[in-house]
Amino acid sequence: MNNAAALWYFESVNLYNTLCPHKVKAMAGRHTFLNFKRDQFIYFLDDKATHIYMIVNGRVKIGRYLDEGKEITTAILSTGEIFGELVLAGEETRRDFAQAMDDCTICPLSLDEMKELMYDNRELSFKMLKFVGLRLMKLERKLELLVFKDARTRIIEFIKDAASWKGKKVGFETLIQTKLTHQDIASLTGTSRQTVTTILNDLKEKNLINFDRKRILVRDLEKLV
Repeated sequence: MNNAAALWYFESVNLYNTLCPHKVKAMAGRHTFLNFKRDQFIYFLDDKATHIYMIVNGRVKIGRYLDEGKEITTAILSTGEIFGELVLAGEETRRDFAQAMDDCTICPLSLDEMKELMYDNRELSFKMLKFVGLRLMKLERKLELLVFKDARTRIIEFIKDAASWKGKKVGFETLIQTKLTHQDIASLTGTSRQTVTTILNDLKEKNLINFDRKRILVRDLEKLV
């Protein structure tokens, strides 16, 4: 497993049992969960950054705004994943927003609580630093694609990245397990649902991929253009 794949695996692991204060006896008594309704904002751009958050259940959209005011989705996260992690890198005010896509239960973790968990666990500290670095690298790549690439290229690169990060090799083919809808992919690639559907169907007709609601099968990554 290469470094990028290893880091993606760490990101995909359910971190709730490891990091949520409710699961730590010394912290449980002073900890409460947060509940959000669908479309409710968990935090806004420029809000004070004080916590890291873990998703107990539901899905959360992370987004930001380009200079011209256009909204872009940088991540769609689900149960067990974390967000707001840039507080570990010294972020004082939020550079993005977090919005519930479903009714969500969120486990908040203050910076002091995070420091307490990391103090006696060097392996966790190292993993969290790698995790933050990976998130930044992925965001930079996403912004580069949005600015410089056309819709077809963005969607193809999205598939290739997903294959690299969490795909499973099956002979020459690569299987990507995903719960993302065409609308989710459109939000993540700065395109429309119709464009995503059209391009995926075109790739399918050319026998470059196959897909259903739960997976994408890439026939040969080198031929996917």
